[in-house]
Amino acid sequence: MTQSLPALTLLPGQHRRVAQGYPWVYSNEVAMTAEAKALPAGSLVQLLTDKGESLGLGLFNRNALVAVRLISRTAKQRPDAAFFTKILNRALTLRQALYPAPFYRLIHAEADGLPAVIVDRYGDSLSVQLNTPGMELLKEPLLEALQSLLQPRCLLLNDSASLRAAEGLPDGERLILGQPEDPHPVEENGLTCLARLSGGQKTGWFFDQRENRAWVAGLARGRRVLDAYCYAGGFALNAAKAGAAAVLGLDRSESALALAREAAAGNGLEATCRFEREEVFGGLARLAREGARFDLAIVDPPAFVKGRKDLNQGLKGYRKLARLAAQVTAPQGLLFIASCSQPVDAKRFGEAVALGLQDAGRQSRILRVSGAAADHPLHPLLPESSYLTALTLALD
Repeated sequence: MTQSLPALTLLPGQHRRVAQGYPWVYSNEVAMTAEAKALPAGSLVQLLTDKGESLGLGLFNRNALVAVRLISRTAKQRPDAAFFTKILNRALTLRQALYPAPFYRLIHAEADGLPAVIVDRYGDSLSVQLNTPGMELLKEPLLEALQSLLQPRCLLLNDSASLRAAEGLPDGERLILGQPEDPHPVEENGLTCLARLSGGQKTGWFFDQRENRAWVAGLARGRRVLDAYCYAGGFALNAAKAGAAAVLGLDRSESALALAREAAAGNGLEATCRFEREEVFGGLARLAREGARFDLAIVDPPAFVKGRKDLNQGLKGYRKLARLAAQVTAPQGLLFIASCSQPVDAKRFGEAVALGLQDAGRQSRILRVSGAAADHPLHPLLPESSYLTALTLALD
């Protein structure tokens, strides 16, 4: 097979990181010959050093910053259904060791060996994102492997990720198999939460905050809790189940709040939880003016920074958010605040939060720095792919 594949050669000296295990090749590291420029986006290529030595198989898109994403370290490997089944089995074995119920991220891109692929499992339903042209071209054997291994009742291609636009791919949704439940139950930490796989945020649920929700719930007993940007109520429901005295959830999405209210009722937590529709910055300012104070404030916003051009403005946003959250956190209270902006590293985020707390006149101590849940592993040579940072702070 490899003899029929086009060869893509790296510039002199640009092979070292790939040879050491780095899974990406940037566009300025490739010899952009006329033949390379003529390759269709997503082409499967044999990657070569400038000496002609094989580095494996990659998916090539000359129009993307990451021009090649390695899919195999051996040029003899065929990316067919058997190839994908082996990768999926490895990921499945790990998730089954981590979680008792089949609700998790099954594939987290490069860290699980499938570049730019996301597979979230909701019991017998799968939501899949294929975020590069190369994986789009390989979707048939991948979907065949998923269906053979897991026998899902529903399989949805969720094409809403921002990375698709950067790779020149359209957004939308494609239903491959069955019909998703609406709303779809999600089992987490002894709760039955609700998500919308079609038309919701991300793939319907934020599995990445699972362990953080459990941690925060452990701090909630007897406390008055605020869950800002509550979406479908993940943090709020976990806190209420753990014995919070009262929980207020704020979000601007009425459809998400409807899920939160329905899940609260389904778990017998409606007497503890209250959900209100309001833009969070304005809501926090209103609560501060009214003198409302919470023993535990949870602030988990959507990404403020989508790209480098948004960095400065986004950091100002996190600083302001920390200030507003601190103003409604009671003396000796706790604040959990998170960033899912990939361009904002932990250092920058921590500095923005510290400045916001200083603006509010609050002293603090960081109790815990955390990231995404274990079903969102990190490739050891791709620290830049880390995106979630969460701080738990004790405020004086």
